[in-house]
Formats: sequence, C-alpha cells, structure tokens
Amino acid sequence: MIKLLQNVPSGSWFLLAAFLLLKVGSAQGQPAIGVGSILDSIERKNPVGRMYDADIRSMDAAAQGARSWMPPEVGTGFFMTPYNVQRWKAMPGGMDEGMGSFMVSLQQMIPNRRKLNAESAYMQSMSGAAREQRKAALNDLYAQAKKAYSEWLIIEKKKTVLDENEKVLDFMVKDAEIRYRNGLDQLTAYYKAKAALGNVQQMRVMYENESRQRRITLNTLMNRNTEIDFTIDTAIRFKDYSALVFDSALFVRNRSELKALELEDLTNRLRMESARLDLKPQFGVRFEHMYGFGRQPQQFTLMGMVRLPMVPWASRMTKANIESYRWRSEALTSQRQMIINEARGMATGMRAEIDAKRRQVRLYENNIIPALRNNYKTNLLAYQQNTQELFMLFDAWETLNMTQVEYLDQLQQLLNLQVELERLLEIR
Repeated sequence: MIKLLQNVPSGSWFLLAAFLLLKVGSAQGQPAIGVGSILDSIERKNPVGRMYDADIRSMDAAAQGARSWMPPEVGTGFFMTPYNVQRWKAMPGGMDEGMGSFMVSLQQMIPNRRKLNAESAYMQSMSGAAREQRKAALNDLYAQAKKAYSEWLIIEKKKTVLDENEKVLDFMVKDAEIRYRNGLDQLTAYYKAKAALGNVQQMRVMYENESRQRRITLNTLMNRNTEIDFTIDTAIRFKDYSALVFDSALFVRNRSELKALELEDLTNRLRMESARLDLKPQFGVRFEHMYGFGRQPQQFTLMGMVRLPMVPWASRMTKANIESYRWRSEALTSQRQMIINEARGMATGMRAEIDAKRRQVRLYENNIIPALRNNYKTNLLAYQQNTQELFMLFDAWETLNMTQVEYLDQLQQLLNLQVELERLLEIR
C-alpha cells in the first residue's frame, strides 16, 4: 500500500484525498428516511396501485363501446325457386317468363336511445368503485408500513437503552473485580451483573434482527430490493384526534370502502335501469332485393320490424334480474350502515384507549422513571462512597431498566393504536 501511495504523482494528492473523503462520507450511511417518504414510495411503486390502475383503464376502455348498435344481418340465397332448373329460364314464344330469383337481404335493429344512454352510464360508473377500492388497498398498505416503521423506531430506542445498560454493567463488573481484589467487596452480585451484561449482548442481537425484519418489510412494501440498507427518523410524533366527532358523515367522507360501496350501489341501480329498458319494444328494418330468373323483373321487399321482449314468456329472465338488482341495492345499503356502525364503535373505543395510554405514558415520563433514575443515582453515589453494596446498586439498575423497557412497550402500544385509528379514518 505504501509503495502504491509513493507512486501517486504529487499533483494527484488533492484528488486522492477528495476521493477518500467521499468514500468515508458514503460509508456513514444515507440520511434518515421519514414515514412520509416511505408512504409516497409505496403509492408510486407498489404493484397494488398499478394493478388497480390497469383494472380501471380496462373498465374505461370497455365503457367506450357502450353505445354500439347491434350488428347488421346480411343474407343471400334463392327465393321461391323451383327445383326444376329448366323452369328458371324463359320459354320460347313468351308464354313463360321463368320462375324463381336470387335474393340479397340486409336487416338492422335500431337501438333505443334511452337504452344506449343507460348502458353507457352503467359501464362508465364501473371504474368509480375500483378507484375507491384502490385507495382502500393503499390505505391498508400505509397502515402496515406505519406499524413496521413505529416498531422499528421503538427498537432503536431500546437499542439506546441497551447502550446505556452496557456501560453501566461494564462499570459494575470492572469495579466489582477491583474491589474484590482489594478485599472490599464480595462476589454476591458480581456474577449477576456479568450475566446481565451477556444478556444485554444477546438482546442486541435480537434487536438487530428485528430491525432487519422491519427494514425488509418496508423495502417489500416500497417494491425494491429487500437488502437495501437505510435508516429512519427516530423522532416520535403523536397526533391529537380528540376534537374529531365520530359521526356517520366523517366516515362517509373519509373511508374509501364506503365510497366504493356507494358507487357500487350506483352502478347496480344503473344496471337495473338498463335492464328495465330491455323490456321496451325494439324496432328494426329489413330490406331484400331479388334478381329474377328469365325475364322476371327485379323486385324488393322493405319491412319494418318490432321485437316484443315484454311478453310473459320472454321477460321472465329480465324481470328476475331486475328483482336481483333491487335486493342487491338493499344489501349494499345495509352493508354500508354496518361498516359505519362498526367503525364508529371501534374509533370511539380506540380514542378512549389512546387517552388512557397517553396518561400512562405521562406517568412513566414525569413520575415513575425520574423517581427510579434518582433512586439509581442515589445508590450509585452510595456505592462509590463505599456505603452501599453492589447487589443494591444492581437491584436499583435492574428496576430502572425493566421500567424503561415497559415504558417503551407502552409507547409501542400507543403508536400502534394511533396507526390503527388512522387506518380506520383513512388519515395518511
């Protein structure tokens, strides 16, 4: 390596130094990613969004043909032609002009304009529900991402606690060894502290694996390589939803699932209207042209036609479909009301649980942890002044450590409740 550096020209030292600085800077990792950036990436790159987009385009493309007419019917063949080919020709002397003709026919049914409008409205409405279903599917993905993000965040907080614990336990072990060699203390709590130090290292391995699992989850949701390394912003942000009124209007306005059901009901009603118009008479026209054999003149037929789908023996299926659509509308209305009632009850219960959990977290932050930390500091001071034994200091540390972990678990539950409430209200 030294020989390689000696061969570098003097004018290239600046470039080499700049290159090494860039490598060192890149090795320090990428900047922390916030949850908003992750959600934006999920919206752009997750296959669920592209799947629904393709489905919506498929429905819109199909709706463009809603105003099509029925295809014309063309026919050709012999008309009133005798089997005896000799009689096709005119007989000499003018007594027989010949019999039979060759016919070409064209038939076209003319659609009802109201029926075309109803069919077009029905088909154009189909993609509306899919658009809302896309939002609902993405909302579920957002909730998964926010849950994994918050769990990773708490894991990082627990790692910070582990770092502090490792320093404290390392101090206890080394100080106990010195005191034992000097005959100032016994090994009663020494092995407990040493075992606790090993347990901290074991917990670190576990937390590292859990962090990796959350990173894999987020990379998967963002539809990118699962091994891409990145860090997250570990700032905890709580949101206040105490002022929200959980009435029906809030859920109808916010929840894509309810909007999708409403649009599905609209589609169902438009389909029912289209089926009703199927019972209306349908008109058509038929034109036939005959090329007469022998000396027969050319002839034509022009006829108007009407189709009568309302007759009892032809209308049974259409009427059954209309009745089916009517009951389907009632089912969708009841389903919407069921979802609203369930969501209202869940949201109210979650908000009450969030309020209780926040009071518990404040008690940990303002009362419990400060008191236990002061207790630990007091025992540490007494231990340093040789008026306290190691096992009492270890007991004070152990109580503080367990309480800190409990506090972080309470924070995790609070964040999970907030994520679930936001999923329920479709708040990104």
